[in-house]
Amino acid sequence: MTQNWLILETSGRVARVGLARAGAIVGRAELDSSRRHAREMMPTASALLKAESLAPQDLAGVMASTGPGSYTGLRVGLVTAKALAYALGCELRAVGAFWAVAHQAPADAQHVWVISDALQGQVYAQRFARQRDGWLPSNDLRITSAKIFAATISAEDWLSGPGLGVYDSQLPATNPRVNESDREPRVESIFAVGSRLMRPLTHEEVFALEPLYLRGSSAEEKANEPRG
Repeated sequence: MTQNWLILETSGRVARVGLARAGAIVGRAELDSSRRHAREMMPTASALLKAESLAPQDLAGVMASTGPGSYTGLRVGLVTAKALAYALGCELRAVGAFWAVAHQAPADAQHVWVISDALQGQVYAQRFARQRDGWLPSNDLRITSAKIFAATISAEDWLSGPGLGVYDSQLPATNPRVNESDREPRVESIFAVGSRLMRPLTHEEVFALEPLYLRGSSAEEKANEPRG
């Protein structure tokens, strides 16, 4: 039986929706920041299914990015993924956005740091190493200052991730950079990592799934600031 997968990547400014069929991406669409993710996500997914003469019930499952990234975008993507998994009784696989970015590193890279902007001079950072089964993390996702991060980079490390657009000038110029077009997760990479390295979430894990976010949202941080 052919397996069909819906892929949701909402960690960045542009949300990406994809459809995989028989192991290959057969449809994709983008939702930019001017379009409400919550309003456009399901109609976009429905249009991709319709283009392949498929119904939601034909999905084997959903693969969704967990971040880190846009707090609001990630919540919309995960809520959509969880609702579909619950309503259809299909699988849900959670894929870290940084795993997908590491997957896009060039063939001659063996170690890569993926970073994104955590605001206030800080970065989300995680190091990956190429293994036989694919790119696997060699440390936990962390949030740290760009200055401290720059001091932890080894000479053989490649650099990637959307955070390079903000902090490139503060990082060692001698470290190779992944091409700019490969620094944000694509639906193809979410699908590749989800298929190869991620197991389906249990019923309890689906309900407990939250964005991979090491700090509160901007609104939460503002609300928790000392007053007076």
